[in-house]
Amino acid sequence: MSYFRDNIEAMQAYVPGEQPAGLARIIKLNTNENPYPPSPAVARALAEFSADALRVYPDPRVGTFVRAVSDVLGVDREMIQAANGSDNLLVMIARAALQAGRSVAYPGPTFPFYETQARIADAKILEVPFEPEYSFPLQGLIDAAASVTFVANPNSPTGTTASVQQLETLAESLRGVGLLVVDEAYVDFADATAVKLPSRYENVIVLRTLSKGYSLAGLRLGYAVAQPGALEQLWKTKEIYNVGMLADQLGAAAFRDQEYMQANVAKIKASREKLSTDLQALGWTVWPSQANFILARPPAGDAKGIYETLQADGIFVRYFQHPDLADKLRITIGTEEQNAEFLKRIG
Repeated sequence: MSYFRDNIEAMQAYVPGEQPAGLARIIKLNTNENPYPPSPAVARALAEFSADALRVYPDPRVGTFVRAVSDVLGVDREMIQAANGSDNLLVMIARAALQAGRSVAYPGPTFPFYETQARIADAKILEVPFEPEYSFPLQGLIDAAASVTFVANPNSPTGTTASVQQLETLAESLRGVGLLVVDEAYVDFADATAVKLPSRYENVIVLRTLSKGYSLAGLRLGYAVAQPGALEQLWKTKEIYNVGMLADQLGAAAFRDQEYMQANVAKIKASREKLSTDLQALGWTVWPSQANFILARPPAGDAKGIYETLQADGIFVRYFQHPDLADKLRITIGTEEQNAEFLKRIG
């Protein structure tokens, strides 16, 4: 006998990118972390934090951080909910909106955690293939008419985007049908954002994280922007205290230092363009990206072999088994020195 649900026994667990030991001796370009340190304001807030404060439970509303987000984005505090990373919000959405008999749609290939949550909920999965060159499959997602539609924008692992107009058309089509969840994990590196859509659409939830642009992947902090009615339902499904006091304080310090974040983003975007150009000069095919990574195909298509050779040399990139990705690698943008070493190893 099994003590667990049939669909849990049958599913595969989400597999994160490798987190190898000995980081000082390797070049880690596989999990889309920011290669630059967090804002100095984070270090100052950490130094000023009193350990004695940890005796009591944190603010369940994560008020210090939420106020910072509200002030910077100009979004009402009642439309912001913080969480232990944006993946925590994906879990909350699945708990609140999915069950057997309901459906999940998303463009594919994309972030596999959407599928993970759908399978946990025993929901029907509708993966809508991207159109040629990873163009956004708007009509396919409209036709799917799912209970929850996930759109990573920019998308991982392709780095491509849907326009805000396309997302608005999708939101309008899904009104009265299902939720549209726009996952903006990489939006700090993109040209546009859908963060204003929730003010006009009660079925839109925009997710963001501090893991990428703010160099705080290890802190685990993200937030949702949605109308209060939607957030009320998510609130019912969250852990009682899902964000710690330290994350509340440090996240607020980082978020208020927009100048520092934007300076790092500018460096990463410049490096992204240079790495793309350099790879193309070596015969690689590179898809245009608005994230802090690129998707690239080596000349002979031997992505797995290159991945394994690089890993043996201490350089980690991301390889996916998905049929549409088997001849490609996703490469996080590192420092100029890291990118140069990567190019040297494959040149």
